[in-house]
Amino acid sequence: MYNRFFGLTREPFSIAPDPRTLYLSERHREALAHLLYGVRGGGGVVLLTGQIGAGKTTVCRAFFEQLPSDCHLAYVVNPRLSARELLQTVCDEFHVRYRDETPQRPRSVKDYVDPLNAFLLQAHAAGEHCLLVIDEAQQLSPGVLEQLRLLTNLETHERKLLQIVLVGQPELRDLLARPELEQLNQRVIARYHLDALDEADTARYVRHRLGVAGLSGPLPFDAGALRALHRLSGGIPRRINLLADRALLGAYGRDTGRVTATMVRHAATEALGDATPPTARRWSLWLAAAVLLTGTAAAAAYWASRHAREQAATHARLAAPTPQIPPRTTKPTDAPKSTTAWQPFANEAEAWQALTPAWGWTPSDDGTPVCEQASAHTQRCWRSRLSLAELRRLDRPGLITLNADEGSAPVHALLVGLRPQEAVLRGPKGETTWPLETLARQWRGDFATLWRTPEGYRAQLGEDAPPAQAQWLVRQLAVAQIGQPLPAAASLRQRIAAFQTSEGLPADGRAGPRTLMHLNRATGVDEPRLSAEERR
Repeated sequence: MYNRFFGLTREPFSIAPDPRTLYLSERHREALAHLLYGVRGGGGVVLLTGQIGAGKTTVCRAFFEQLPSDCHLAYVVNPRLSARELLQTVCDEFHVRYRDETPQRPRSVKDYVDPLNAFLLQAHAAGEHCLLVIDEAQQLSPGVLEQLRLLTNLETHERKLLQIVLVGQPELRDLLARPELEQLNQRVIARYHLDALDEADTARYVRHRLGVAGLSGPLPFDAGALRALHRLSGGIPRRINLLADRALLGAYGRDTGRVTATMVRHAATEALGDATPPTARRWSLWLAAAVLLTGTAAAAAYWASRHAREQAATHARLAAPTPQIPPRTTKPTDAPKSTTAWQPFANEAEAWQALTPAWGWTPSDDGTPVCEQASAHTQRCWRSRLSLAELRRLDRPGLITLNADEGSAPVHALLVGLRPQEAVLRGPKGETTWPLETLARQWRGDFATLWRTPEGYRAQLGEDAPPAQAQWLVRQLAVAQIGQPLPAAASLRQRIAAFQTSEGLPADGRAGPRTLMHLNRATGVDEPRLSAEERR
């Protein structure tokens, strides 16, 4: 209803678990990393817990998008099942056939476990992985959890055949701590509890969601509204969505483009009713207890006076201008001298065009996108969502998306240098140097770049690659893996997986673009680098 009024192209605060809207706070990044580690861990159980609405399911959907192509996924969203029903659901998810049931011979647990085991062995022989993810796992009964433990017994001499991920609310941890489930609890190889967002992350979350929804003007929420939004939501993303959506609707109804703290409080009354978040409830109880314990009117007056002083201090702080410390700015040696402040690119297409000279070519001006022209130069475009550590290991310049200032739309810049404590960004009129902590606050994790492909490259490389490409891959791996203790008879898949492990990549044994970019770096292929040493 209010999208056109605020200049949005889609609903900004839908509660559907859409990975495109995922705001990767530090907590969400760690949760995603634990899930990815579990898949590479070779068996066992991974546990992800969090409060209702903390974003567990959305993290899972983002996790699914990063699974390797050779991973079979069974996703169970309704865990209120018996042990036999769960086995049937797992078989159905993996498309495993089991025998028909008749009145004379009903199906037993064995009728599901035997074909499931055969399927897992066949997948293992083909070098494939099998992953079972159970959402809302706190609803599993102890008997069903014991059946899951028995599934972890399906193994070869080398590894477990089935990786299990349990996603649920905090009581799932208490459930696994029961004495009768100790054996299953001991098989948990990774645990992570997804906490609520803090006040700063709540503000970034709101800006991110509005940016994804197409906001191009100022942020509609003022500073007081953002603080009220965090306090009344408790930092729970689903509650933030409900309150922010209702507050925007209220602003639209009042024909104003600015959301205030009062509007957020009204939204909380309408959307949450008496469902006060724990943080706000703890504050109210503490204040009430203090007044009751003193038992005097003087105590009540003291707290009222203190609250008034704090409110006055807050208003004074908000009224004072916020000091802006501009990042240290440098200019390339061949750039004309200018006093103009550093600026980002007007759009992503302009940033792509500025990236190509580092790769030895200039795009044509006929309107053809850079990524369509790249193949003529034995190059391809690639984009993903990376952490700063992953970007440093990848070690190549590229496009990044920034939330440059509060209330402004996302912008694009080229990341052309990465030093131990600083990042060098390029815009249309020069370069600027930012502290890494400034970049971390304003960078959303989006990254896009070019990479140099092997001759005749069409898709990810593995043992089924054309002979010429397979031979090239063997030669490159031999250079990259000098000194690594690999058996002489190791297969190409094993060599790729060993290289991926050494580079901190998912070890799927297939050389996709990210693996080949790391291989190019390891073997000295001529490509531009972010490394500080090469920019001194």
